[in-house]
Amino acid sequence: MVTLSHGYMVKKKFNNEAMKQSSNVPQHIAIIMDGNRRWAKERGLPILAGHRRVANHVLEPLIEHAAKRGIRYVTLWAFSTENWQREAREVRGIMAIFRRALSTFGMRMHKKGIRIRVIGDILRFDDDIRKRVRDLVAVTKDNTRITVVFALNYGGRDELLRAIKILAKELTTYNSQPTTLNEKEFEKYLDTTEIPDPDIIVRTGGEKRLSGFLPWQSVYSELFFPSWYMPDFTPERLDEVIEEFSRRSRRYGR
Repeated sequence: MVTLSHGYMVKKKFNNEAMKQSSNVPQHIAIIMDGNRRWAKERGLPILAGHRRVANHVLEPLIEHAAKRGIRYVTLWAFSTENWQREAREVRGIMAIFRRALSTFGMRMHKKGIRIRVIGDILRFDDDIRKRVRDLVAVTKDNTRITVVFALNYGGRDELLRAIKILAKELTTYNSQPTTLNEKEFEKYLDTTEIPDPDIIVRTGGEKRLSGFLPWQSVYSELFFPSWYMPDFTPERLDEVIEEFSRRSRRYGR
């Protein structure tokens, strides 16, 4: 595990050098926000305490620092299609956190010039959550400082199946054949259309798997699996991620 003192050393190093080297900064960082429950359990706190800490204390400084470092997109996997299987009390608590965040946090993001996008199938959420999501996406659509993408009720297989169903419906409606279908055309049917593929995917908490996160988009993404939990994801640790990325050699199959 990287110590906090090392994090401060990394921050000082980047303040002097790497802040001037935008070529080494990923344009899109995607984060699998794992470890909230383990963080709370290790501290003898209620399960929801980890989720609340991320929503109330972690995300905003992280996004602010990402914008300062020149990152253009940050994608945050906040709720998966499998998370509905958790204990009902925890799911209700997470929905309450979403409701508060979509109002207070969302408006702060808008005032700071941050664009919000959402991927995933939001139709399963309650009407009021769906409305707040759509309103926030609409009101921030012209913001340009940084784009933050929240993955809500997102699963990689689910995304691909929904894309295929939409494509199949269009082909049936227009009685046409997919003679010109290629990767670029297919990507228009994905949730991430017009969003560049992530340069690096970070999964906090030490688990070394993607669990179906962005299967199409991640083919050439660098992967990073730090041991620290999402509630401990500080701006200094974002600098560590950027430093790790700068050491990678990306060949794209060449």
